[in-house]
Amino acid sequence: MKLDTTKSKVICVGRNYVEHIKELNNETPTNPVIFIKPNSSISSSLKLLENRELHYECEIVLAFDKNSNVKAVGVGLDVTDRDLQSKLKAKQLPWELAKSFDGSAIISDFVSIETNDISNLHFKAYKNGNLIQEGGYELMIYKPKEIVDFLKDNAISICENDLLMTGTPKGVGVINQGDEFYIELFCKENKILEVNFK
Repeated sequence: MKLDTTKSKVICVGRNYVEHIKELNNETPTNPVIFIKPNSSISSSLKLLENRELHYECEIVLAFDKNSNVKAVGVGLDVTDRDLQSKLKAKQLPWELAKSFDGSAIISDFVSIETNDISNLHFKAYKNGNLIQEGGYELMIYKPKEIVDFLKDNAISICENDLLMTGTPKGVGVINQGDEFYIELFCKENKILEVNFK
């Protein structure tokens, strides 16, 4: 399923897995850490930027209908300029320059999902054939419904075809020229989606 993302935004959740928080030496948040990527950041393939070291963060991605309900699920890479992000954080400045550039949200196609199945989602991600990350609903600090409620409480509308990147588990790392990523998405033990990003 392909979605019309030309009029959507990408809502991202940072620090949503305990082990990822530890690997980057961050503090555990008391509320969801939210940042936004514009629709111009959405891509289906990797693109490195000259003189910038980019890191991958593999995530489950949810898509919404016109009533702000989850209608479909996919996977994606939240691409980050980690060095720039660290410099911005050190100055207590927003992260957008390190997170929201063109091609920084690499998104798969989607499959429909029922609300009751969201809690059964988990994924495995491979880089050049090696398992690098795995995670899912069970390990998320803030579950999707909690995130949606938090956004609504803070007057952030969720529009049709908006995307929610639900956070990344431990195992993030550098994207090198020629790298290929393979991600499997499961609902319980059933594989419902597989995608290659290169």
